[in-house]
Amino acid sequence: MKAFACPTNAVRRFALPALISYATGTLLGAAFLGMIPAALSQAPVLPVMTAVLIGMVLFFVLEKLVLWRHSHDDPDEARGSAGPLILFGDSLHNFVDGVVIAVAFMTSIPLGIATALAVIAHEIPQEVGEFAILLDAGYGRARALALNALSASMTLPGGILAYFWLSGAQQAVPYVLGLSAASFIYIASADLIPSLNRQQTAAGSIRQFVLLVAGIATIALFYIGGH
Repeated sequence: MKAFACPTNAVRRFALPALISYATGTLLGAAFLGMIPAALSQAPVLPVMTAVLIGMVLFFVLEKLVLWRHSHDDPDEARGSAGPLILFGDSLHNFVDGVVIAVAFMTSIPLGIATALAVIAHEIPQEVGEFAILLDAGYGRARALALNALSASMTLPGGILAYFWLSGAQQAVPYVLGLSAASFIYIASADLIPSLNRQQTAAGSIRQFVLLVAGIATIALFYIGGH
């Protein structure tokens, strides 16, 4: 653990802020440029936006219940018994990510690609941070890596179940898209942006802004370019 501490700290200090900035842009871009417009093209404005609002409240409650807990910025907060909690929360999160990706692909290929990219972008810093948490909680590197991979694999059953369920219930797709958009907006605004706001230097803040805009632009190119 001692030998791994320096690289882990270096990653957390330099690489994670850059990844989180880019991920924030992809999440916001996928929600506002892809999911919400796609949902509004299939259902009335008020029900769709109600679904988005309900989703925001739901994810707030889930996080308060420590069922939806991300640790991108301060893994030192989680020790000891936090390991199983982190793994449970991440498994649930990845299962929902699978549902989100399946719904997006069922709506359109460009939206599916943009959504998958946004999921991957925010999963990278999350998984790096959670790997550091597990190491800090006393897990060996091999065990932490294996458990992280197992929780990440929950994306597949989420996608499969969503595909078979929603293929027979197309009327539910726009509202699931609204809930999915809410999850992306909540993660970006309640979890990622606060950690970015801890950056105090002008150069760091400019770098964050550029990467955030780059994340939005990437989603715009994938989604808008597919039409």
